[in-house]
Amino acid sequence: MMIYVANPLYDAVFKYLMEDERIAKIILTALLQKEVIDVKIRRNEYANTNRNTISMYRIDFAATILDKNKEKKLILIELQKTWLETETLRFRQYLALQYNNKENMTKESEGKYAIPTIAVYLLGHRVGDIKEPVVYARHHIYDYDGHEVKLENPDPFIESLQHDSIIVQIPLLRGKVNNKLEKVLSVFDQSNVYQDDKRVLKVDENQYAGDDDMEYIVHRLQSAAADPDMRYQMNAEDEFFKAIEDRDTAIMEQANLLKKKDASIMEQKEAIRQKSEMIRNLIRSLAAKGMEMKEIAQMLGISEEEAARM
Repeated sequence: MMIYVANPLYDAVFKYLMEDERIAKIILTALLQKEVIDVKIRRNEYANTNRNTISMYRIDFAATILDKNKEKKLILIELQKTWLETETLRFRQYLALQYNNKENMTKESEGKYAIPTIAVYLLGHRVGDIKEPVVYARHHIYDYDGHEVKLENPDPFIESLQHDSIIVQIPLLRGKVNNKLEKVLSVFDQSNVYQDDKRVLKVDENQYAGDDDMEYIVHRLQSAAADPDMRYQMNAEDEFFKAIEDRDTAIMEQANLLKKKDASIMEQKEAIRQKSEMIRNLIRSLAAKGMEMKEIAQMLGISEEEAARM
């Protein structure tokens, strides 16, 4: 049966979704490919700054995961979502704030090492020619000869200075459900946007039948779609970004007009230069043939002084 759920690409819906601890665990476990046994949203002073230029929603998590040895490990997850193309500088600036935050140091190491960080980017646009909907950028260490140095356990010093990244290209999710992660991310698939209302996705709940986790996520998105306050917040986002788009369009049009005006001025200057050069060459030619400067000036309709100067 087809049902209607709120579009989690909207900041208000995404926040409502990820504030649910069970859903945060489900999504982060699928993204990290490691079991998340505990997760907490951290205080975030920098969330959603510069909203007048870009839609970039950020949530910080402190997550306890089970590593490959089934041992508990605390990590930080910096999750950033945007539905407009943006320059990478904004992402780097935000990560820099986290690297400088003393709260991200481990207590056990007496401030010596930072808690390992993983950056997750949910992008509403494509990245270059990468055709995979989800890619992992993981750091490795090598010796001088380029051979990878294998460590039984990650080194805390290196982990303090490096971070792995997970990049999700939402436009490439279109109907792809080949693994657990893609199934979880299918609730972000914008090919399911309801034609009459982009705040709503139209999904087939049968594809999630028997999957308790997915049924739970879909049910929460249904609740969001039916919530008047949530719809009001989505409307506010639409109005906000419509105003931003109108402003940016006006700025672009003004820039184009100025560019055309500058080009016209340059053309006029070039025409004047060419005309002056032609007159100068004519004066030289006539003077070389013995014509008096006074006669040349009268013929050209300029003063004798100007003719002599040219």
